[in-house]
Amino acid sequence: MNGGRPDRRAVPLGSRRPRVVPRRTGAGPGQGPGPAQGPGPAGRTSSVERVPTGLRTAAGYTWRLGLLGIGAYLVVDVLARVELLVTALFVALVITSVLRPLVDLLARVMPRPLGVLLALLCTVAVVGGVLTLVGTNVASDWSRLSDELRGGLGRIDRWATGAPFHLRPGTVTDLRSKIGAFVSAHRAALVSTALSSAGRAVELITGLALAVFCSVFFLHSGDRMWSWAEQQLPARSRTVWDHAGRAAWRTFAGYTRGVLIVAATNAVLVGIALAILRVPLVLPLMVLEFVAALVPLVGSPIALAIASVVALAARGPVIALLVLALIVIIGQIEGHLLHPLVLGWSVRIHPVVIALSVAGGAVLAGILGAVVAVPVVSVAWAVLGELRGLRDRRPHALPLGHTPAPGDQPRSRIDRRRRPEKAEGGKDGRGTRGTGGTRGTRGTEDGKDGKDGRGRG
Repeated sequence: MNGGRPDRRAVPLGSRRPRVVPRRTGAGPGQGPGPAQGPGPAGRTSSVERVPTGLRTAAGYTWRLGLLGIGAYLVVDVLARVELLVTALFVALVITSVLRPLVDLLARVMPRPLGVLLALLCTVAVVGGVLTLVGTNVASDWSRLSDELRGGLGRIDRWATGAPFHLRPGTVTDLRSKIGAFVSAHRAALVSTALSSAGRAVELITGLALAVFCSVFFLHSGDRMWSWAEQQLPARSRTVWDHAGRAAWRTFAGYTRGVLIVAATNAVLVGIALAILRVPLVLPLMVLEFVAALVPLVGSPIALAIASVVALAARGPVIALLVLALIVIIGQIEGHLLHPLVLGWSVRIHPVVIALSVAGGAVLAGILGAVVAVPVVSVAWAVLGELRGLRDRRPHALPLGHTPAPGDQPRSRIDRRRRPEKAEGGKDGRGTRGTGGTRGTRGTEDGKDGKDGRGRG
């Protein structure tokens, strides 16, 4: 303070003006407080107050995000160590979401356990029939396919020797002999790889059996299992968990059924186009397209790229280019028609988020991560939206998960009780408003009964 005026010294940009803390000098008993000291060494502000507000906010967000990142890393690491159990549980949930409508329909005309058994038997029959049909198709046409592929390699060799590639003649046809020499030179490594693949096949069969076992109980008594799990939670948080769990299941089931419908539609369209172009291995390529389309945005183009290689070897470069054009057409149909129509009501995330989720899942867990990434992100987003909507629907209530005490009441009800009422006047309507309590009521009554309506509050 200079002469009773506030200090106007310049303050560095981004910081606050230091607050002057009055300091009382030592005063004995019975004496008044001493004079306040200025911003000297005794009245110096703390180091926390000198840190800019923006920097403190950024630091707070940084360590919180760091803790969340560490927690996410630990969760992924634990899940990677029990990959077989996680995969089996995911497949069980997929089977449950697909067969649940059929089981509910069969449970209306027969006991539910019998409906579960019949639905599983029908599923096994359909999948086994498709795989058998594919194997039979490949085995019956194997000799013809070998001749077509051998002639296709010769056509590709002649095409590559011309413009614009100008490769050496025999480059493509010598590829088969080079592959044979590579197999002979690395036979031991290939045998060990085959043995490890056999071990992975045993794990795959074990995981599939575990998935079917879990799905039987999910289909038969999934609601009772969920109710039992809710009973293990604290009473004040059961409502929140119930809303979150049901939103997660709706999103997961809708996504699973929708992506299967999209994959089946893509497989049928690809099969029709390849049959028209007379490309061999139509049925195996349809199955490949169906499986690859389970990975959004990237699976279908990869499958069609393999189909274009088969078309190049069997039918020539012109048919291969037409199959490549089919990639663009199928992608447009899938992105602008099938996904909004089938998946629009259950999955409400941007295609950029889908692409980043698939890429991140593939980096973390390979093909399995790419398949699981989109449903996980969709479920997480649906749960957040449900909790946000539940909070917005209760603006005057207590926080989510809080059980009100016996004396707790919403603020709006308390305010309504304390709101004074207007007095209704007599003939000329000039009744005054009561100020509260008994006097306000008496003033209202006087305003009603008086001739001129001037009741007193």
